[in-house]
Amino acid sequence: MNAPDAVASFTGKWRERWPEWGVAEAFVAPDDRERAVAWFALRQELTDAAWGGSDARPGEAKLAWWAEELQGWSEGRRRHPLGQVLQRQAAPWDLLANCLPALLASRDRAVDADQAITGVEPFAEAVTGVAASLFASRTPAPSRNAAIGLLAEQLLVQGDGAAPLLVRARLGDAVVADGFARAWAGELLSRWPAPYDGARPGRIHAALLRDRLRDFVDSGRMQPLSRWRTLWTAWRAAKR
Repeated sequence: MNAPDAVASFTGKWRERWPEWGVAEAFVAPDDRERAVAWFALRQELTDAAWGGSDARPGEAKLAWWAEELQGWSEGRRRHPLGQVLQRQAAPWDLLANCLPALLASRDRAVDADQAITGVEPFAEAVTGVAASLFASRTPAPSRNAAIGLLAEQLLVQGDGAAPLLVRARLGDAVVADGFARAWAGELLSRWPAPYDGARPGRIHAALLRDRLRDFVDSGRMQPLSRWRTLWTAWRAAKR
């Protein structure tokens, strides 16, 4: 597999989950578009490894590999195809590597929303730091908001399995028909202000994610936004 195809094999997985980006990236500077998609694809690789599957061990091994890889990026070495796009950018890759154990530990089911957010926040802080470097943002996104966004992405992938224990215990069997995921989406949305800080690609993606989450709370359906809704949401996020 040649280098562009190897990169596309990972960025394509992210685009498949986020078909809206084909419209929304029009509001991202052309020089930043490839880097933005590679960065989102890297985030997806890390969070999928941490939170995916019923057995934590494969993800733990994968994150250990990624910790070595990201440390190598900070020292001028790379093996993973995404490094062809990202590694040449000066960013705190070693900080991201050091926060992977915290990301893995956040897999343990939190008892409430505050504990879930706090568990992800060290990794989220590293994410905002890398994004600020990649896209020359003078005001990084708040790490708490970034943590909520990461949990929202987890919800879109895992559904009811992403809901913390206290959400389930508090709601009980009365809302099984609606699903615990919908209640958890409402919890996250109530704590997540509209994104104003951070780099433009991150603001746009966060705004799309918030709109998906809001639609899920309102309708119970998890689905991409329409083309026109995407245009409106991305435009508003880009101009902040």
